Amino acid sequence: MALHRVTDRGGSVQDIYATPLSQEVLPKYQMPDTPSDPRIAYALIHAELQLDGNSSQNLATFCSTWSEDEVHRLMNDCLDKNMIDKDEYPQTAEIESRCVHMLADLWNSPSGRDTMGCSTTGSSEAAMLGGLALKWRWRQRRQAEGKPTDRPNLVCGPVQICWDKFARYFDVELRQVPLEPGATGIRPHQLREYVDENTIGVVAILGVTYTCDYEPVAEIAAELDAIMADTGLDVPVHVDAASGGFIAPFVQPELVWDFRIPRVASINTSGHKYGLAPLGVGWVVWRSADLLPEDLVFRVSYLGGDMPTFALNFSRPGGEIVAQYYLLLRLGREGYRMIQQACADTAQALAEEIKAMGPFTLLYDGTGGLPAVSYTLTDPTTAGFSLYDLSDELRRRGWQVPSYPLPANRQETVIQRVLVRHGISRDVISLLAEDIRRSLARLAAGTPSDEARTGFHH
Repeated sequence: MALHRVTDRGGSVQDIYATPLSQEVLPKYQMPDTPSDPRIAYALIHAELQLDGNSSQNLATFCSTWSEDEVHRLMNDCLDKNMIDKDEYPQTAEIESRCVHMLADLWNSPSGRDTMGCSTTGSSEAAMLGGLALKWRWRQRRQAEGKPTDRPNLVCGPVQICWDKFARYFDVELRQVPLEPGATGIRPHQLREYVDENTIGVVAILGVTYTCDYEPVAEIAAELDAIMADTGLDVPVHVDAASGGFIAPFVQPELVWDFRIPRVASINTSGHKYGLAPLGVGWVVWRSADLLPEDLVFRVSYLGGDMPTFALNFSRPGGEIVAQYYLLLRLGREGYRMIQQACADTAQALAEEIKAMGPFTLLYDGTGGLPAVSYTLTDPTTAGFSLYDLSDELRRRGWQVPSYPLPANRQETVIQRVLVRHGISRDVISLLAEDIRRSLARLAAGTPSDEARTGFHH
């Protein structure tokens, strides 16, 4: 019989939750003095992260919450790549250029290979870059005419907060057109009241954040054509297609909203929303290179070579850009069409369920815009509960369904919105519908007595 020596391992296989670090509250205000075992530090931080919401049940966010394994692998491959250093990482820069050209082609750019565009950290930065180009071109024109340049304004409807930031940070008056009764965005006839010689551009939204339908880009441009014919004011359009830029070309290909409209000067989109890429990447493309003023482009040489750059920040990771290219290559037009159409069909199915529940009026049923549903209480005064109450009820099951008021002049209308993204299946949405029905029943019954509450059974 073989003999075996028993050795004392000195606690080298110590359990994570029996270590000194696990017996302390983790540091919040000062760095610890000594290093920790990476396995233990990871486990404790991982445990804290379990307190976050389940991203797959976050129906408030437009952002990607599901990715293929290959995306995770490419992101890891690019962990050390600084996107701004194009001389050191020329192939990553080449991949960025491919994405810009593919998007320009998707949006029917007339400039072909002379297209100008760039990646950003998200659609907010992309929108601001588009806004800066509008302001610079307006200022150059005014200076050439010998006119003052101190009062630029930007006309828009119910835009995302990034446009408020742009206006404040870059000293532009934001002229937000209030909603008319029954409207969820700009109506073209409203523009004459807001556009003047100081207007740097009009922002048209392809996917209104509040309700998820589209503003009528072609009609907005046509009204600006008419204004130019009457007054001589030549006002360009920037399309904020943060979400719709990756939806309309595939789900509504007949819709004319992009560079097919001559007045559209630039378009921004978010790669990490319906572009399906991981956080955070955005894109901005100009109709032609001359629409991006050279004064806005900086050239640096200290990274090697002569590198032009146009961005609000400098260093940023390259993984999201590589992941975007992977998705464009992997899915192709037909793959994107299948995914986005499946999302749209699921949203429309939910709209039918919501409509049949009784107390709701649909504002947007998932047709003609983003894969989403928005609705309000038909009669908030007699419902006995608010949509905020319903949001709280749904959180009991982990669902994050936002409730909020519409912008001025419809702020008295509170709505809910459900976004359907890649990774949210018809089955998941059917479970949400069932939980909405159960929540409505609980809200209608009022607060139950303690005796009626279900206890724990384990």
